[in-house]
Amino acid sequence: MTHPSNTESSSPTAQDGAATELVVDVGPIAHGGHFVARHEGRVIFVRHGIPGEKVRVRLTDSGESSRFWRADVVDVLEASDDRTRHFWPLADSLAAWRKGGPPVGGAELGHVTLERQRLLKAEVLAEQLKRLAGLELNVEVEPAAAGDPRSNSVAGSDGETGLGWRTRASFAVTPGGRLGMHAHRSDVVIPVHEMPLALPGINDLRLWDIDLRGISRVEVAAPANGSRPLVLLAPEAGTDARRLNRILGQLPHEVSVASFDPVGGDVLQLRGRTWVQESAAGHQYRVTGEGFWQIHKDAPATLVGAVTRFLHDGGYLLPGSAVADLYAGAGLFTAPLADAVGITGSVLSVEGSPGTSRDARKNLHGETQVEIVQGRVERVLRQRLRSFDALVIDPPRAGAGKAVVSQLIESGPRAIAYVSCDPASFARDLGYFRNGGWRLESLRAFDLYPHTHHLETVALLVPAA
Repeated sequence: MTHPSNTESSSPTAQDGAATELVVDVGPIAHGGHFVARHEGRVIFVRHGIPGEKVRVRLTDSGESSRFWRADVVDVLEASDDRTRHFWPLADSLAAWRKGGPPVGGAELGHVTLERQRLLKAEVLAEQLKRLAGLELNVEVEPAAAGDPRSNSVAGSDGETGLGWRTRASFAVTPGGRLGMHAHRSDVVIPVHEMPLALPGINDLRLWDIDLRGISRVEVAAPANGSRPLVLLAPEAGTDARRLNRILGQLPHEVSVASFDPVGGDVLQLRGRTWVQESAAGHQYRVTGEGFWQIHKDAPATLVGAVTRFLHDGGYLLPGSAVADLYAGAGLFTAPLADAVGITGSVLSVEGSPGTSRDARKNLHGETQVEIVQGRVERVLRQRLRSFDALVIDPPRAGAGKAVVSQLIESGPRAIAYVSCDPASFARDLGYFRNGGWRLESLRAFDLYPHTHHLETVALLVPAA
């Protein structure tokens, strides 16, 4: 498909005084949701394009001394067959820039068909594995719930939209007190009146109708099981109790509300509970405040299914097995691991956050085969020397890192299930494992963040010898 344009000159053109526009050919996708283009030998990381397109871009970050520039697509001159109408005008780069400003972040692939999105994510994963782990491997990116043996989900199936999956959402607040979201890599806050990626339970709160003056940030958790949502408010310095009470009075009465400190993590009850009740793998989980929980409504079942299947089928997760769940959070993996090993086995559950570790203690209360320890993974492994049949690790986006990988190898497990939300840090860590005498036995990838560049992987690692 080709869309006509007034000019197709590749020379830089100034718009609105300062902004510069160029015509470029969009190249391959890069990690981070950008596509690689070039202008006079300089690399430009372009957002909102598709490989093979000819587009007009607006430079958003440039300088003659910069190694690369950044840009948003503002017009499509020659479109890919995989381009589709963006589901969210505020996140649509073309529509946003026509109105004079940048799009909101968080839906940077919404202009691409879901099938092509997954192919692009697979390309990113393959490139990171080759560059950082020295491994040539192509892995299909599967839809959410594909890791759950109870699911019949099929990639690209009729009716699949990739919308309404977020159980958590983070919002900023405009200077005028309206709910908003940041533009990509910007302090600009754009007012929003919907969040199409979120569950109805979040949109039904209609937070955009509330006067949020005195609040700097809003976090919302709406469990997929339909239980009581939680709204977290981060007050600005000087916001008094009367202002908080006014905001409280505008929120639905059945919603729990708390204030929180984004830096210290302290949570103060304002109404109802300071936690939400989540459900997964036949268990109930209490998750307090900003405590970590998988965002996609189907992610817990997907990831638990993939991890336990890898370990069980390999003979590493059986009645009587000794396993550890590292970076365990509130115990998403700990509980099904405890089910699998039974009372004759053992599960060591390690989490660094004190509040989240307390949640894990409550969630696993009564499971005598489970030991909950709060602390750094490498320290706990040094202090609790024992033999493990398997380890499950689900580190933060930065990955485990070289020192922790070395400690994991030294602990001598028979297998490690590695859950990752970042292909670059995973590939880097996989390289460390390979250098330490381990190999990748199996790898699956899941599209748990539709319409964004993010993906999740589950890997089974075993000693090479």
